[in-house]
Amino acid sequence: MEATIKILIYIHACFGGLGLITGIGSVIVKKGSRLHKQMGHLFSFGMIGSSVISIPISWMPKHENIFLFLIGLFTIYLVLAGNRALTFKKKDKADLIDQVVSGGMLLFSTIMIILGIYGLLTGVPLSVLYLFFGGFGLLLTIKDFNFYNNTKRNKNAWLISHIGKMIGALIASVTAFIIAGLGLGSLIAWTLPTVLGTYYIIYWKRKIKPKPVNDYIKN
Repeated sequence: MEATIKILIYIHACFGGLGLITGIGSVIVKKGSRLHKQMGHLFSFGMIGSSVISIPISWMPKHENIFLFLIGLFTIYLVLAGNRALTFKKKDKADLIDQVVSGGMLLFSTIMIILGIYGLLTGVPLSVLYLFFGGFGLLLTIKDFNFYNNTKRNKNAWLISHIGKMIGALIASVTAFIIAGLGLGSLIAWTLPTVLGTYYIIYWKRKIKPKPVNDYIKN
């Protein structure tokens, strides 16, 4: 059994490495270019593959880890939702797949928050991470459903959602590299990539957000 687990971990790491390299590459190259799209496809493939494999590993003997299980689901949500956001360029309403992806993450985020609160009350180490990522996931899914109900409010809302989710998935990849690859497991190591990535998302959100009519008049 342990030999099988090791093989799965190696495959998981290979997919994760592919996601990390192509994710960084997609950020560097010109947005919307052919190379950006190709790297985006490879990034999605790598992150989904890595996360799917991590889920059964987190339940195997001597490797049980409910937090990594939930983070794997979180990463899958980010990649799926990030790619689904692109479909709103040509549609006005969320379909069943959109609702299931966001609804599922809403449920898992709630579970993470509950586990975090329980852990803090009972003295479980690093329980604040459940609250941190659970709260982050809850915020994202609430924004998802607000977007689904107001898809025409902002013509670039789909693009903002796409960038936010895909950068979020890249954050997960960088965090995994720091924790597993470099062997750093401190609270700062877990949260710093998310904090820095969030600033990057805010930068792009402001950059592509349409200017108010008054700004165009002034210019």
